[in-house]
Amino acid sequence: MRVAVIDDEPLARSGVITRLAAHADVEVVGEFADGPSALEGIAALAPDLVFIDVQMPGMTGLEALAALPPAQRPMAVLLTAYENFAVRAFELQAVDYLLKPIDDERFAEALERARQAQPYRRSAAPAASAQVAAANGEDASWLNRFVVRVGRRVAFVEAAEVEWIQADGDYATLHVGDRAYLLRESMGRLSRQLDPAQFVRVHRSTIVRIDCVAELQPLSNRDAMLRLRDGTPVRASRTYIEPLLARLHGRPGFGG
Repeated sequence: MRVAVIDDEPLARSGVITRLAAHADVEVVGEFADGPSALEGIAALAPDLVFIDVQMPGMTGLEALAALPPAQRPMAVLLTAYENFAVRAFELQAVDYLLKPIDDERFAEALERARQAQPYRRSAAPAASAQVAAANGEDASWLNRFVVRVGRRVAFVEAAEVEWIQADGDYATLHVGDRAYLLRESMGRLSRQLDPAQFVRVHRSTIVRIDCVAELQPLSNRDAMLRLRDGTPVRASRTYIEPLLARLHGRPGFGG
């Protein structure tokens, strides 16, 4: 397994590299002290796994991972002094995160998780490429699960269970029955990630799941009022009426 170590503290990098040296199946192919150089190094070296510090000046480890296209993003073990990065770690599909100072037993456990995950990550590469294609308007795999924080817990919400989504400032609220989950994501990005065969944007602040729409009542200003199957009223803007009607009638024509 080819590994890169990224941390702005030389002693921290040395500590990780020393621990890795005890594993014959691991090759350290590079070490980097900041996010920008790590981005260049990952693109050039294509490591299987990175041990990456979360907090670095200029660009955090999370920002560096997020800046990589999914198809180029290696497995990651996050290095951090804090526990509040769990949700973002899951979103970036990190295999583990280690709290500083690093415990030898936990370090070995994280490395073993990476070993076990490696074959699956290789087989998942085509799916990651499909997500890149989605950004370019090509056929793609759509988002089918949300990772949200509920108090101190991390919850997984299936997209197929979400009935409608409402903008809430810099966040979006996922409505699942009588439950609501807050997600830090923009409506524009969500509308591009969700399967257009299942979800349609009906307002700049609202997305609905097609099969949850029970009624549509046209309004005098060319907007419309939707009623979902649970009785929830949702306003549809005239800007989105055409693609909405196309999807309700089962015709192609939705453009996120």
